[in-house]
Amino acid sequence: MTPAPDKRALFVVRGGGGRDSAHGPADAELVARALGGDRAAEEAIYRRYAGYVTSLCLRLLRDRDELADVVQDTFVDVLQQLPELREPELLRRWITGVAVHKVHRRFRRRRLRLLLGLHRSSHDALVSLHARADSSPELRTELALLDAQLARLPDVERAAWILRYVEDYRLADVAQLCNCSLATAKRRIAAADASIRARVQLDEVADD
Repeated sequence: MTPAPDKRALFVVRGGGGRDSAHGPADAELVARALGGDRAAEEAIYRRYAGYVTSLCLRLLRDRDELADVVQDTFVDVLQQLPELREPELLRRWITGVAVHKVHRRFRRRRLRLLLGLHRSSHDALVSLHARADSSPELRTELALLDAQLARLPDVERAAWILRYVEDYRLADVAQLCNCSLATAKRRIAAADASIRARVQLDEVADD
């Protein structure tokens, strides 16, 4: 069997607005063709909405360095999850929801990285947590709370949580690195997250 092409190869962030559906096939038609395996339809969906998503994400993120990854990840998920779209005529609104979810996950990571100063030893590759030299007293307090709560967690839960939310590994990678099933990795991360949120204020963002 020929392996499916990597959908990430489709997505290069472009400026400008997306093509309106009035200038081509209706959204519902493109969705139906894409679900039937028409790669040209997938590319048409991307071309139609890439400009819109790019502009939206740039306004929300206010950071061009993160923009390309967020737009790419949005359309990777859009095409992978297209069978879940129940109302193809609402494709634009659905894509917007996927994009906003991706942006909110970036917000969460920003907050964590602001709270966490990561120092990786060249000898043992262990992560240590330090307050940044320019951190405000409020951030130092939150860092201290987070650090203390991380210290209270069971080792396996702390490792899974840090791999997921600090090191930014995907869930499947966390499971592989922790030598456990995907369900176990999710359970460990959820348990750690609930414990941390009981003491530390973090943005509420659902995980995949």
